[in-house]
Amino acid sequence: MVTIDTSRLVLRRWRESDVPAMAAVNADPEVMRWIRDGRVLSPEETRLWIERVERNWEAEGFGLFAVEWRASGELVGFTGLAVPTFLPEVLPAVEIGWRLGRPFWGLGIATEAATAVLRFGFEGRGLERIISIAQVGNSASERVMAKLGLRPERETTAPGNGRVVRVHELTRVEYLSRRQG
Repeated sequence: MVTIDTSRLVLRRWRESDVPAMAAVNADPEVMRWIRDGRVLSPEETRLWIERVERNWEAEGFGLFAVEWRASGELVGFTGLAVPTFLPEVLPAVEIGWRLGRPFWGLGIATEAATAVLRFGFEGRGLERIISIAQVGNSASERVMAKLGLRPERETTAPGNGRVVRVHELTRVEYLSRRQG
């Protein structure tokens, strides 16, 4: 079972006990504003989502990590890798993404966790390219993408909801050259 430790965080697989905390994150309209069509998720939808995330780990060998605040053990959200099936035009691809509860915004957590996940994806799983997708207007996520070294690749419309999204990318070669430089 994969676990990644950073200075402030533990990235780990999901537990049944994570459902209430993640359900609270998914029930916040401000958190969900830039996710798909902006709809919040119920606790049951969150439980089913976590089950799907765990199945994807088994199928792909990577997935979305539960992100835990090391000092308190509190679940703050997720960061990880997934296949972005909602945007078929970019496939085959692996996307890095994150979602954090509002109390944890602005603390550098998304960047810290995603930096560890990029290392996992490129060095641990040998991926050749990782993308990240943000709805146009989600400047906070795009700032994280820029800090990670991802660059805008294209703008398109998500077929499921008609929202305009920007796809960012980072190749393995770019990642490794940055790590050496």
